[in-house]
Amino acid sequence: MYAPIEDVYSEKNKFDLIHFHVDYIHFPWSRREGARTLTTLHGRLDIPDLPAVYRSYPEMPVVSISNAQRAPLPWLNWQGTVHHGLPFQWYSPTRPAGGYLAFLGRISPEKNPVEAIAIAKRAGMKLKIAAKVDRVDREYYEKCVEPLLSDPLVEFIGEIGTHQVPDFLGRAAALVFPINWPEPFGLVTIEAMACGTPVIAYPHGSVPELVEDGVTGFIVRNVNEAARAVRNLSKASRRMCYETYMERFSAERMANDYLAIYRRLLEDDPETLPLVGGVTVG
Repeated sequence: MYAPIEDVYSEKNKFDLIHFHVDYIHFPWSRREGARTLTTLHGRLDIPDLPAVYRSYPEMPVVSISNAQRAPLPWLNWQGTVHHGLPFQWYSPTRPAGGYLAFLGRISPEKNPVEAIAIAKRAGMKLKIAAKVDRVDREYYEKCVEPLLSDPLVEFIGEIGTHQVPDFLGRAAALVFPINWPEPFGLVTIEAMACGTPVIAYPHGSVPELVEDGVTGFIVRNVNEAARAVRNLSKASRRMCYETYMERFSAERMANDYLAIYRRLLEDDPETLPLVGGVTVG
C-alpha cells in the first residue's frame, strides 16, 4: 500500500486533487506534501483507536458514505456524504419476481444469516443464500449456520460472481438484510433496488437512509415483523425500487456529487487552477 502512495505523490504536480480511498494511511504523506486531497471513508468508525488517529490530522477533508457512518466521529472535517452509485447498464428490473427470498453477502454474525433463515421459516418462503465464508467466519458458519441448512426452505448457493448478482436479486421476491451492526452503507440494498427488488431490513447503520419504508421495502425490528413484511410485499412497488435507484443511487449521481465537492475544495484555494485532472487511489 505504501509504494502506490509514494508513486502518486512523486507525480503530485500533475493533479489538482488526489482522492484517496485508503482510510487514514496516506495522512502523513498528505500533510508532508501539502497536496490538495479528499478521502472517502468506507469502514465503520466506532473502533476505539480511531479518534486518536483522526485528532492528529484534523485538517484532512473527508467524505462519508452515509450520514449514519459519521455518528462516532461527528467532529471530523466532513465535506459531505456521497452515497454509493451503480452503473445503470449492469442492472434492469425486467426479470419476473420468483418465489424466494434472497440473502447476499458474507456469512458473518453482523450480517445475521441465522435470522434471515428464521424469517424465511416464519414466513414459509424459500430462502436462497448466496454468500461467501471467509476464514475468520468459518467457525461461526460451522456452528451456527451450517446446521440450519438442512431445512427444505433453505438453499445455500455459496459465493456468486458479479455477473450473477442481477439475475439472483432480480428474480427474488425480496432481499432480506437483517444486519445487527452499524453498516456504513450496505451496497447490496441498492443492488436489489437496481433490479426492482424490495428490501426487508433491520434499522441499523445506513438502512433508514437507503430504504424507504413501505415504498422500496420494509424496515423491521425483528423476525416477526420481517415475516409480516414478506406477506405484505405486494405493497412495495418494484417499479419504485428501480426509479429510486435511478434517481438516488446511479453512478452518474455519485460522480456528480464528488465533482461538486472537488470544485468546492479547489475554489477554496485561490492558488489552484480550475479542475483539469485528478486521480483516485484505493
